[in-house]
Amino acid sequence: MTPEPRASFLRASTISGATGALAAVLMIASFAQAADIIRLRAGAFPISSLVSVPPGGHLIYVSGTTAEPAAPGVPLGDTKTQTIAALRRIQVLLKDHGASLGDVVMMRVFLVGDPAMGGRMDFSGMMAGYSQFFGTADQPNAPARTTVQVAGLAAPGALVEIEAQAAKFEVAKAETEKLEP
Repeated sequence: MTPEPRASFLRASTISGATGALAAVLMIASFAQAADIIRLRAGAFPISSLVSVPPGGHLIYVSGTTAEPAAPGVPLGDTKTQTIAALRRIQVLLKDHGASLGDVVMMRVFLVGDPAMGGRMDFSGMMAGYSQFFGTADQPNAPARTTVQVAGLAAPGALVEIEAQAAKFEVAKAETEKLEP
């Protein structure tokens, strides 16, 4: 038994079964806009405790990203510097796919214990870098986020690795053309 569609304009259709359910989902998803993304802010802190993305969005997954050295052998910097560098790299990757940091809905931050802090993660350093990109007047959106300390990262000298997921409802024409066979 197929559940009755909620939208009245779908009740009049003669579509039934699995095809009807798929058509209803696609039709409803076509009305979703970026404004339909729900972000429940965690007080004044620049993260969301929950983000809900309606169906129909273009999802972009950014793999773990670290800072890159300016030249071989050059130190990557402290946690704040590495956070800024990693977020700038993510920003470029998203821009290349028609999205921005404002479209990020989930982020995972991995921090290595900083030797200068007795082996503890530098959470305040990460937040000093992160807060330049999220929860600002220019970019008020804040993703859901997890931050954890890890024993180490694959990149030598890396104190920060960030992965992100973004949801975009309007895919740039150039990106659509890339996806076509």
